Order: sequence, then C-alpha cells, then structure tokens
Amino acid sequence: MDTFLLHRIHFAFTITYHYLFPQLTMGLALLIVVLKFIALKNNDERYNAAARFWARLFAVNFVLGVVTGIPMEFQFGTNWAEFSRRTGGVIGQPLAMEGVFSFFLESTFLGLFLFAEKRLTKLAHFGSALMVFIGSWISGFFIIVTDAWMQHPVAYHLLPNGTYEVSSFWGLLFNPWAWLQYAHNMCGAVVTAAFVMAATGAFYLLDGKHVEYGKLFLKVGVIAGLASCIVQIFPTGDLHGRAVAKYQPAAMAGMEGLFRTEKGAPIVLMGQPDIEHEKIDNPIAANKVLSFLIYGTTSAEVQGLDSFPRDQWPTALPLLYYSYHIMAGLGTYFAFIMTLAAFLLWRGKLYTTRWVLWPLLLSFPLPYIANTAGWMTAEIGRQPWLVYGLMRTSQGYSTHVSEGNSLFTLLGFMGMYTVLSILWVVIVYRLIGAGPQTAEAHYETMTA
Repeated sequence: MDTFLLHRIHFAFTITYHYLFPQLTMGLALLIVVLKFIALKNNDERYNAAARFWARLFAVNFVLGVVTGIPMEFQFGTNWAEFSRRTGGVIGQPLAMEGVFSFFLESTFLGLFLFAEKRLTKLAHFGSALMVFIGSWISGFFIIVTDAWMQHPVAYHLLPNGTYEVSSFWGLLFNPWAWLQYAHNMCGAVVTAAFVMAATGAFYLLDGKHVEYGKLFLKVGVIAGLASCIVQIFPTGDLHGRAVAKYQPAAMAGMEGLFRTEKGAPIVLMGQPDIEHEKIDNPIAANKVLSFLIYGTTSAEVQGLDSFPRDQWPTALPLLYYSYHIMAGLGTYFAFIMTLAAFLLWRGKLYTTRWVLWPLLLSFPLPYIANTAGWMTAEIGRQPWLVYGLMRTSQGYSTHVSEGNSLFTLLGFMGMYTVLSILWVVIVYRLIGAGPQTAEAHYETMTA
C-alpha cells in the first residue's frame, strides 16, 4: 500500500468517525430550542425536563466531537502539507473563524444552559439554548464554506509562488455552492436528531417506561422528522443536484451510472456498474426522469462519462455510485416512515401502533449511514480533484511522511476511537436508561 493511499484512508477514517457526533449535536440544538420555546410558551415543565435530558446527551456528543475534530486540523499539516501550503490562504480563514467564533460561542452558552439554569430567568435560559443553536449552526456553516471552496472554487488569486489567496472575503462566504450544500447538510443533521428522538420515544413506549416522555419525544421527533425529510429532498436536495450537474457534470454522471451522453436520460433506481464494459448490469430504470429532474424537461441532453477524458472520471466510480444510491434510497425510506408515523400521530394511534414503533426504534442508525453516504458522494464525486479544476488530490499529500508513519498513526487513531466508542455507548446507554425523570430530579435537587 503506497503512502498516498494511506494518507487518504487516514483522513477518510478520522473525518467519517468525527462526523458521527456533530450531525447529532447540530440537529439536537434546534430541537432543544423547540422544546424550550414550548416550555416557555405553555409554562409546561415536561418540556423543560425534556430539554435538560437532551442537553445532557448533546453535551456528551459535543465533547466527543471536539476530541475527534481537533486531530483533523493537525492532519492538514501532517498528512496534507502541500495542500495546506498552497490553499491555506483561502481555507485558513473560515476554519479559523469556526474555531474562534462559533466554537467558543457554543461551548460557553452550553455551560450556562447545563449549569446555570437556577441562576437565570426562564427567558435567559431559553436565550442560552438559542445561542448554543446559533453557535453550532455557524460552526457548520464555516466548515461547509471551506469544503464548498474545494468543490467550487471562487474569489481567489493564484500567486506567482503557486499558492492561492482570497480575493474577496464576501465572495468566499457567499459561494453559491456553499449555501446549497449548507442547507442540504443541516437538513440531514435535523433528520438524524429527529430519528434519534423518535427512536428514544418509541423505546420508552415499547418498554413501558417513562411513557409520558416517550409520547412527547415521539411527537416532537416525528413532526421535526417529517418536515426535515421533505426539505431534504425538495428543495435542498433538488437544487444541490442541479448544481452538481452544472458545475461537476462528471460527478453527476458517475453518481447516476450514466456512461453515455443521452437525450431523455433515465434514472437508474437499481443496478451494478460495470466499469470495464461501461454499462449498468441488471438495471431498473425510469426512462427520461434524470433529464426532467436536472433540466425540467424529459428531452434534455445529460452528459455521460464519455464526454470527459478518462483521467477526469471520479477515481472510485463504483463507490460513488453505491454511496449516492444508498443516500437517495434511505432518504426515500425516511420520508415514507415519517409520513406514516405523522399520519398515525394525527389520528391519535401512533403511541399504541407497535408495528410502526418498532421500525422507528430500529431506524435510528440509518440517518448516520445516509449522512455518511452523502458526504462520501460529495467528496468522491470531486475526485480526482482536491480543489476542483485547480489541484489534483495526488498533488496535495505530504511526501515527507513515510508509509510506516502514516500506518502507525492510523492504527493508533483506530485504537483510541474504539475506546471512545465504548465509552460513548456506555454513557448514552446509562443516560437513556435513567430517563428524563433523572434530569428533572437532578434539577430539583440543584434548586432546592
């Protein structure tokens, strides 16, 4: 295994593991604000207790997100030094702003929310939850701005020494790709939080414990899940897909397994890509649908992979194809199960319909898979470019870091993250098992 491949595996592992935590915290931040708002509006202590319960789970995930996120910053200098040298004048600014502004904002007000409730008014405590939400979502925005510049570089100058610098700070922040990617990504985070909340509620009802809070979690989780699943598909998913087709047509062709340029291009629902023979085996396709989804007409021409030189095809084409179809397939399932659950909630039958509660409970890992597949689609689709059209991935890695060093640190991270995973499972299991009443009792003890 060569050094270049090891560096790619190294970063892919650390960033995939890291994003398991922020996607839940960013989604939960919004739902905690919703719970606090309902508590404040209706003077309902149940929603306050629910917000405290989820804030404790938020804090656990926040800590793990910080611990696993910091090493990635160092990897830009250790594993991808040439990339950092050439593009640091651009990506350094949003990454620094994420750390200086949003991280400290989020962590400071999270501390106030968790430990200062008895010293704050109800409105001020709601304000602390709101600031945690703002901080976490600003954090996501700056990270997306960084990635969006790699996907669709704008507002830069190429200097004589081969490095890049920002020509317009506002142009960097208002990169159109960034806003589409940000909206789609944050909807995915809310989907994760909604499914986790709904699954916890379903668990309580099926187990016959904490039933009152189980109903509350189901109600909020299903309503938030339905809304976020719909917006995830349309308009955010639709608009982002059109942007990919416009700015990265080779990636779109790879995602859809479209090897040849076609008018009235079909969308392949299932099938296996055969790279050698440039075709899809055993395809199940809907004729002319891809042309309609991208261009709004069934007769439009969609560029296939044959329109591009072979060295500009996505380098891991089968993985791109499967990750995209996993994401899209799970997104369809999410919309279906949340629509069904919302209908039963409206009819007043959800809490006793066990054949729906079980799928809601067992579905909680699926948004993590879907979000991971979505990021894989975005990052693999950009290949072979590290910065699309400007810098190939093979030009950005650290040539002075040996294969042995990269493998040693990769194994070290795997070992440490295994320990962190066990710790996370134990803590979350105990928190969920104890239930919201424990959080409420803890608060009453603090305020006694």
